[in-house]
Amino acid sequence: MPAWIFAAAAAGALLVLLPLAAMAARVNWAQFIPLVTSEASLTALGLSLRTAAASTVLCIVFGVPLALVLARGDFPGQRLLRAFVLLPLVLPPVVGGIALLYTFGRQGLLGRILELAGIQIAFSTAAVILAQTFVALPFLVVSLEGALRSAGTRYEAVAATLGASPGTVLRRVTMPLVLPGLASGAVLSFARSLGEFGATLTFAGSLQGVTRTLPLEIYLQRETDADAAVALSMVLVAVAVIVVGLSYRRPRAAQTPAGTPR
Repeated sequence: MPAWIFAAAAAGALLVLLPLAAMAARVNWAQFIPLVTSEASLTALGLSLRTAAASTVLCIVFGVPLALVLARGDFPGQRLLRAFVLLPLVLPPVVGGIALLYTFGRQGLLGRILELAGIQIAFSTAAVILAQTFVALPFLVVSLEGALRSAGTRYEAVAATLGASPGTVLRRVTMPLVLPGLASGAVLSFARSLGEFGATLTFAGSLQGVTRTLPLEIYLQRETDADAAVALSMVLVAVAVIVVGLSYRRPRAAQTPAGTPR
C-alpha cells in the first residue's frame, strides 16, 4: 500500500484514540472505585445491563426473520423495506424517541388502545427496552443479512432436494451456517443498546431505578459531579471495547479440500 494510506490511517486512529486518552487522563483514579460503586451508579448500571439484554433478545426475535426475508426473499418493495429497517442507523436517536412516543405514548397511535387496556409503556422500563430495540435492531439485521448472502443458497438447495421441509432447512442448515454472523450481530446490538441515550431520554424519561440507564446517569452526573461522570464514562468505554472485541472474528484463510491454502 502507498505510504500515505498508513499516514491517513494513523490520523484516523488518533481521531478516535486521543479523545479517549484525554478522558482517561481526566479520571480521578484514586477515587475511581467509590465513584463507580455509588448506589445511583450501580442502580443505573444494573438497569442498563437488564434492559440491554432484553432488547437484544427482541432484536434476535424480530431481526432474524427480517434478515432472512431481506437476504432470501424477492418481492416488490424489498429495497424500500430494507431502507426503512436500516433507517435508525442514520436517524438522530431523539427522532426515534419522538416517533416511539407518538406511537406508544398515552395519546399515541397505539398508546390510546393500550391505555384502555390498562397498559402504559411510555416512561416505564418497557419504554427503555423498546427504545433500545429500535436503535439496535439494524445492527443485527445488517450482520445477519451479510452472513446469509455470503453463505449462499447451495446447501439449502441440496437439503431441499433431499426432501427436507423449509423449517428443517432453516433449523439444520441455514442457522448453523450463519451462527457466527448472528452472534456478532447480537453482541453489537447489546453494545448499542447499552449506550443508547437520546431515544431513551425522549421516550422513557429519567426516573431513577425505572428508566435512568447508565448513559442518562452520566449525563446527570456531568452537571453535579464531573469526576463521577468521567469515571462512569470509562466504565462504558471499557464495556464497549470488550463487547466489540468479542464481536470481531479474524477471517481464516480459505482452505482447499486437501487442507492447503488456495
